[in-house]
Amino acid sequence: MPAAVPGWRRLLASAEGRLLAVGLAMALAIAAAVGVGLMLAPVATLDYAAVIGLNLVVGRAAGMSYGIARDLGMLEVVLVNVFVETAQVLVVYPLFVLGWRELIDTRRIAPMLERLRAAAESGRGGVRRFGIAGLFVFVFMPFWMTGPVVGAIIGFLLGLRVALNLAVVLSATALAIVVYARFLDQVDAWAAALHPYAVFAVIVALAVLAWVVRRFLRRSAPAAPDVEPQRAGRD
Repeated sequence: MPAAVPGWRRLLASAEGRLLAVGLAMALAIAAAVGVGLMLAPVATLDYAAVIGLNLVVGRAAGMSYGIARDLGMLEVVLVNVFVETAQVLVVYPLFVLGWRELIDTRRIAPMLERLRAAAESGRGGVRRFGIAGLFVFVFMPFWMTGPVVGAIIGFLLGLRVALNLAVVLSATALAIVVYARFLDQVDAWAAALHPYAVFAVIVALAVLAWVVRRFLRRSAPAAPDVEPQRAGRD
């Protein structure tokens, strides 16, 4: 009788498992860089850590506007955000796919993955109509829940090959970050006469308002019937 294949080898045999390994390595590199930076250059490192944390918690615009307000440099702000969002895609997207295929247990993060699935399903029809160009625009445009992670999940639901899916999503993400940086830099230069952090404060206020509205709408919505959700096929 052949020996059972260890779980980690089964994961690494799949493209998504290898992507997850790369994403976790990138996340570890970010954590290690922040840790070393705090010992060598604590003030500058705290600024970069704030850019990373704001990107992950509030959104890209908040992290980038803070970095620009702190004069971290256009190139540095762009590279940090590209690295962070690439790592985010390479961690969350494989987790979603591996959980979908029941190769790993994702019960602890099931609510987050379900929200991502619902967002992807809501945007799936529009993206399908325009194909790859639609996916690129979906990721590029700065609307709520149209970011790279949701875009990658839409690509999976539409049956795109992994390499093509990630090429479209990550290229759209990088271009969007560059455009964000140029736009926020111009707006920050104009608003600096009012206050150095004026743009950052407005973006955070809008993000908090959006969060409050979503919470209110979610509580006001009627409860969904207690049925097993139907999985979308990879057509």
